[in-house]
Amino acid sequence: MTDNTGNAIVPPIEPRTPRRSEREEMLDGKLYDAGDPELTRLRDKSADLCSRFNALPRNAAAERAAVLDELLPGHGANLSMLGPVFFDYGCHTSIGENVFANFNFTVLDAGRVTIGDNVLFGPNVSLLPPMHPIRWQDRNIRLLPDGGAVEYEYALPITIGSNCWFGGNVTVIGGVTIGDGCVIGAGSVVVKDIPANSVAVGNPARVVRTITDADASVYQEYAR
Repeated sequence: MTDNTGNAIVPPIEPRTPRRSEREEMLDGKLYDAGDPELTRLRDKSADLCSRFNALPRNAAAERAAVLDELLPGHGANLSMLGPVFFDYGCHTSIGENVFANFNFTVLDAGRVTIGDNVLFGPNVSLLPPMHPIRWQDRNIRLLPDGGAVEYEYALPITIGSNCWFGGNVTVIGGVTIGDGCVIGAGSVVVKDIPANSVAVGNPARVVRTITDADASVYQEYAR
């Protein structure tokens, strides 16, 4: 195939065949059809649960906890989310103990999201595993002969260690691992791995220093 100048055109990429279920392909980081019926049902369920949680008053503690138990099965103890929350699936997110999320916590867990213990998320934090092809020929919705359509994308996992703090408006992109004990500054966009015990800031986020015991002395003035 060539364009009107005679240059070769690379046709849109096609997923391999035969293939597993679209959910299995998705969780394995392969191209998948986001409009697959099973995935659509799972997203609809998650959307309903998020809506239920977000509509509950703050003092309805038992009801809010029950919704989170269904949305995030197997989460650790002492999970606190102010809401509103937005999860694509919920069931693909693993959360440890003593995790807190401020307002507008968004997790598009098409890839697996793993969060350790004692992690604090400021307002408007987004964890975004989904990835779309760069070329529009590969990214656009494709119409099928039977009248249906497919939309191929892929997703990469996000792993967050224990004892981390994320400032407000932080975005973490798929494929990133953040080590234990990190601080991610407000407004940062994390596109690469961050080693343990680091302060990282900026867009894209860069490590500016390592956290050490010397940092303890900084807070003595606030303790007086």
